Amino acid sequence: MQLNPSLVAERYAATRSATAPQPGLGAEARLGQAADSFAQTLRTSEETAMAAMTSGADPHALVQALTQTELAVETAVTVRNKVVEAYQEILRMPV
Repeated sequence: MQLNPSLVAERYAATRSATAPQPGLGAEARLGQAADSFAQTLRTSEETAMAAMTSGADPHALVQALTQTELAVETAVTVRNKVVEAYQEILRMPV
């Protein structure tokens, strides 16, 4: 599989802004943005999958969309596990 350097640079630039810290935003706003981003990733992947099944769209785009979805779900599960773990630690604290 050959990679187009301009496409790789474009994809890198698109994802770089998602990982950059955003000063001035509270925890609630960042959590809301993360939830919106997660939902958008799922919608985009679903649209790509539907296009691949119905009109024979690019299989590489389908694989990329599914990989992004898998990463988003794994991240959400990891965050959920950390929240549950912190909650359980709080419950174990003596009053």
